[in-house]
Order: sequence, then C-alpha cells, then structure tokens
Amino acid sequence: MSVDRRQFIQGSLLLSALSSCGLSITAHAQTVDTLKVVTGFAPGGTSDTTCRRLAEKLRGSYAKNTVVENRTGAGGQIVIQSLKTAPADGTTLMQTPMSMLGIYPHIYKKLAYDPVNDVMPVSLAAVFDFGLAVGPAVPASVTNVNEFVAWCKANPTMANFGSPAAGSVPHFIGALLGRATGVDLKHAPYRGSQPALLEMIGGNLAAVSAPVGDILQHVAGGKARLLATSGAKRNKFAPSIATYTEQGLKDFAFSEWFGLYTVAKTPADILQKMNAACREAIASTEFTDGLATFGLEARGSTPEELAAMLRSDTERWGRLVKTIGFSADA
Repeated sequence: MSVDRRQFIQGSLLLSALSSCGLSITAHAQTVDTLKVVTGFAPGGTSDTTCRRLAEKLRGSYAKNTVVENRTGAGGQIVIQSLKTAPADGTTLMQTPMSMLGIYPHIYKKLAYDPVNDVMPVSLAAVFDFGLAVGPAVPASVTNVNEFVAWCKANPTMANFGSPAAGSVPHFIGALLGRATGVDLKHAPYRGSQPALLEMIGGNLAAVSAPVGDILQHVAGGKARLLATSGAKRNKFAPSIATYTEQGLKDFAFSEWFGLYTVAKTPADILQKMNAACREAIASTEFTDGLATFGLEARGSTPEELAAMLRSDTERWGRLVKTIGFSADA
C-alpha cells in the first residue's frame, strides 16, 4: 500500500472516531458565520469601544464575520430586552455594565427583563474604578476629599456634583459621600461622563463623579484635578491618587464591570465555545493594551464566576439603594 493511500485511510478512520465521540473537526475553528456584538450605548464611549475591540479579536477565530450593533435606549435596557427574542445559537453576544443587571432591579418598580433568567453569562470583559474630579470652580488649594468636603461646607450654594446618569454607580458614590460627611451635595445628572466633565471644566459644576478613564484625559490637560478613586486599592492608571478609604471613608470601595452575556437557554457546548473564544481574546495583548488607554482593566472569567459577581453586587446595591432612598420611578 502506498504511503498516500495509507495516510488517507488513517485520516478517514480518525474522522470516523471523532464523529462517533460527538466531536467536531472544527472545534477550534470558526463556530458561526456572523457574530453580532451588541451594546446598549452609543458609538464612541467605553462600552462601544470595548465591543469593537472584542469583535476584532473574535473575527476569524470564533466567527467568520463580526458586527457591532448599538441598540441604545432606556439607559441600557433596550439591548438586554433584545436578547429575549434572539436565537440561542451563539450568534449574539451582549456587553453590558453591571448596573443594568445589578442596580436597576432596585431602582425600577418594573423592568422588561429578568436580569438572571433572560440572559446567560459568558465572561467578564473588564473592570474599572470611579474618581472624584473638581474643576476651576473649586480653589486649587483643594487637593483631597477632606478639603473638598470642608470647602463644600463653607460654600453650601456651590456644593454640587455631576454624574453620567441618575441611578448610576457614580451618582450613588456622590450621594453616599454626602451622607457620610454630612454635606448636602446636590446631584446633577447628565447623559454620559463627558457632558458632565465639560460643564465642570467650564466652571458650572464643582465636581464630577465618573469613571477614572473618562477623567484622566482632562487631568492630563490640566483642566481637572482628581481627588480620589473608588477602588479597594489604588487605581493602576492613577497610582498617585489616594482612594476614598485611604482618605478615611470606611467601607467606601466601589468598582464596576463590563460583562458579556448571550441568549438564555443557549446550549452548553456553544456557551463553552463562546467563553473560550472570549477569554482568549480578552487575554490578548492588543485587547488589554487597547482598553488600558481608556482606564479599563481587561479581565475574563468563567460563566459561573460572572454569575457569582452579579449575585454579590445585586445584594450589596440592594442595601445601598435602600440607604440612599433613590427611585428612578419617582
């Protein structure tokens, strides 16, 4: 028997063995033709940027083609609702901040989706901290949280802060700061971090509570000063800035994450492939370095780990929202 014929027969036997075991010969190749990566936020922001960088890494490995769709509306709720009618075949990957799944159930009386049963966790994508920034309305002598609090007490009519949205984590951080220090910090909600920061830079706001990555570009330009970061430890992108807890605010550690989800009831084998592809993409140097420019720390996980994170955050924010007394329906 010739070598070529022998190799052909051996290859055929191997394929038959794989098929009998239920294994696909394309297990490590492309799984779907076109993958939709969907986000509930407009192009240009950190959520959209994360999706686009992830889609680039998944093209050719998990899917032949990848497209990013921005399904905006209702503060990120519309995109989550869309998963309820999408096919459970591994062709849709949603990215969302934690808030829409872990905080919204506590501030809305009714949601059009179940944050646990209507979505399926795939992997964590990134984590990030928040910062407290001040602009020209606050004297240059104010360089930390305690000095800002003292200034607010001395200037109560100017004691205010902006945030990316009412009911967001940065909003609640500012509200909790006011409660913890006895300052009546008036909240001004905006549609995103940048509009709030521009108002602050223009002297119309004293401070802004927002993601660290959104603030740093203005700090680098000398237009804003960062007084504190919200993580349990110092932010890797602003290591010289003390955390809230380092500045005397006990149990004042808050971070958020971007999570990747797919359609509920997606088969386990497809979910496993999605998770493996996403974690490989997230661990890549290109993805990690790309997110770092926006103050985001790339980090993957198992579906089970992401589900556990959501449970923990949902419980914690349930208590905090009750303390703050905020309702989006009010």
